[in-house]
Amino acid sequence: MVDRDPDLGTTTPGQNRHRSRSAKPFFSVIVPVYNDWAALDECLQSLAQQRNTPEFEVVVVDDASDQLAPAFIRNWDLFYPLTIVRFPHAGIAAARNYGVRTAQGEILVFTDADCRLNRNCFGELSKAVANSEHSWFQLRLVGDRSSLIGETEDLRLRMLQAHLLDASGCMRYLNTAGFAIRRAALGRNEDLFDPAATRAEDTLLLATLLRKGQSPFFVANAIVRHVITPSVLSRLKKDALSAYRERYAFSQIEAMGVRVRMTHRARWQLLRASWSSHYPISACSLLMTRQLLRRAVTGLCRVSQALKVPLLGIARKQPISFRVQGHTVLTDT
Repeated sequence: MVDRDPDLGTTTPGQNRHRSRSAKPFFSVIVPVYNDWAALDECLQSLAQQRNTPEFEVVVVDDASDQLAPAFIRNWDLFYPLTIVRFPHAGIAAARNYGVRTAQGEILVFTDADCRLNRNCFGELSKAVANSEHSWFQLRLVGDRSSLIGETEDLRLRMLQAHLLDASGCMRYLNTAGFAIRRAALGRNEDLFDPAATRAEDTLLLATLLRKGQSPFFVANAIVRHVITPSVLSRLKKDALSAYRERYAFSQIEAMGVRVRMTHRARWQLLRASWSSHYPISACSLLMTRQLLRRAVTGLCRVSQALKVPLLGIARKQPISFRVQGHTVLTDT
């Protein structure tokens, strides 16, 4: 249990939170962050509350935030080995790759600053790793149902994961809000994520796995809660921007000849199924609005690419590359 001192804004380790600093960690938790220090604080708190877990370390990759990591973030080092590395602003994919190169654990666990891990998450994941020969693991994602947008996100995640799970226990779905891999599955000096992908880098990784005949194993009891902004307007704006930024990843997937998107028929069936669920009509309506918005933006991107006309007057930025500790990183000008 994490004891917090509300007056000082610092943390006080509980009696059972002293972890060995000499043992090599089994899990390395990699969390990229860009200005989301308050959200990250709650994420790190959920890591401190893990029960029955092997040794783990946390690697926070600061993607050149406006300010350095505050003291209340650095103080989580009282609970577990914590490394905070500052990285030139190059996007989330490059930040995760840098975290991989920094991490020491046998199992690399990815999550986001706006996620909260259930207390038994690492315990369930460690059992799945021990009892499985799989190298890729998708954790169960749920939404925070305390708001309308959170209920909508919970509905979206639950419907997707149920639809994309196959009889073998694997799924055609990969989301780095809760994802783990065995380090041994990585090639030497190989980037896990395409650094040119500013969004949907996890879906691009999924396409690469599917092309090799692999897919993540679903760890149903290792639960990660995704907490997103309660503002409907902010969520819709972010959905539209995400769909726009995903165009590079999906162009690469299309070039691979791998299908990761659901067919229009399957998508429609999924949306219809949501209406017969126990979720309120308002959540179902908002989910449909979000999906239609994303499809509209994706369609506009395809048209603008075919006509070679910048969408909304936004010219495509040309990536530049630079070297960081012997590795090439791509970023926008």
